Amino acid sequence: MGHFRLLVVGNGISAYGSYLNMVALNVFVYHVSGSALVAGLFMAVRLVTNVLAGFVAGRLVSGHDRKRLMVGADLTQAAALLLLLLSPDAGRVPLLFALAVVTGACSTLSQVALRSSVPEIVGPDLRTRANGLLVTGRSLAMIAGFASSGVVVAGLGYHYAFALDAATFVVSATVLFLLPIRTRATAEPDVPESEGKGAAEWGVRFLLRTAPLLAVMIAVRAVDGLGSSSHNVALPIYSDSLNPGHPATFVSQFWATWALGNIVAQQLCGRFMTKGRRSPGERAFAVGSCVMSAGFILVFCGLPTVPAIAAALIAGAADGFTEIVYVTRLQAAPDAQRGRLFGLSASAENTGFGLGMVVSAFLLDHFAPLPVVSVFHGCAIVLCLVLLAVLFRRGPELARRGKNGDGARGTTAGRDLPTAEGHSA
Repeated sequence: MGHFRLLVVGNGISAYGSYLNMVALNVFVYHVSGSALVAGLFMAVRLVTNVLAGFVAGRLVSGHDRKRLMVGADLTQAAALLLLLLSPDAGRVPLLFALAVVTGACSTLSQVALRSSVPEIVGPDLRTRANGLLVTGRSLAMIAGFASSGVVVAGLGYHYAFALDAATFVVSATVLFLLPIRTRATAEPDVPESEGKGAAEWGVRFLLRTAPLLAVMIAVRAVDGLGSSSHNVALPIYSDSLNPGHPATFVSQFWATWALGNIVAQQLCGRFMTKGRRSPGERAFAVGSCVMSAGFILVFCGLPTVPAIAAALIAGAADGFTEIVYVTRLQAAPDAQRGRLFGLSASAENTGFGLGMVVSAFLLDHFAPLPVVSVFHGCAIVLCLVLLAVLFRRGPELARRGKNGDGARGTTAGRDLPTAEGHSA
């Protein structure tokens, strides 16, 4: 785990730059163009790129060296930011849209490659703890990035913010390049040649046919993306209604508390799951997703400050728990299929988040935050309850179907997608 901890540090540094840049770049686009439409189009281009990049990233990760892909993605983003710094003012708007494509594609590629590599870097038994460390590092980076973005931009300017972000990508690429880690399986002795062919043809239909429970979990994450977008858009509006004089107060309290719950849950889950040598499965994922969505809804119910913050803490803890369960579950797939699986997952999550941003922004012009957030997160709760009902009624049968490829013993391509360790709640 020593090498992996260094990887977590490098990934956290680049994540800090990304979150810092997320704020600085969006404001910079409006500053340069003077148009809210251009700023909105910039965000839309990046989101669409994230969605499309998931499918491409899955293919690249399945067929190429993942370490080189991650190093290349970091250096490409650093070069794009440096090019923006050196460009004349007149050519910056088109370059900003090119930057949106580059950063959207490279960030998705890095995420898919890293998640797919964890079992090979630390071993299957330690992947739960490793996922906890990885997401904890990114959560801390998110807090630091969002908290310092205003100070860096106001005190030093946009150029320093972009230069700092470029430097973080260089640091991450250097750490990755120097670490003696293996990111791909040396061999898949238990996977027949026909499974390799099936992995090459891998897609939504293949997953539905061979591992329907995994398909439902990915669908839940997509709907969770809808819910996540709704509370992200609604938080500033709700915070302003609570305290018009200081609208940022509740937002900062919420995210700090959410992050605290997220980090604590990730650390506890990583330790307990590693000791038990057994990872929670679909039932735990569904229950955790329900608790998370319910917590986010409670935040907007007009509760006093302390109960509202407690709800944010619960939502953050459940969010951290479900993240670990979900990623660990997908990592149970064979290495040959894992990249496509995470690529599809990234596309589904980004699609849900992007669609939710547009729809929730429109609805919040006509409705209060509570009904909008309740509808979006309520959809996730309903889907999880349906999943739980099916699992409790037909749990043993579905577990066998997930393991054997939807019950068809002749379907070899997906037979090893789930493993027994992922079926216990």
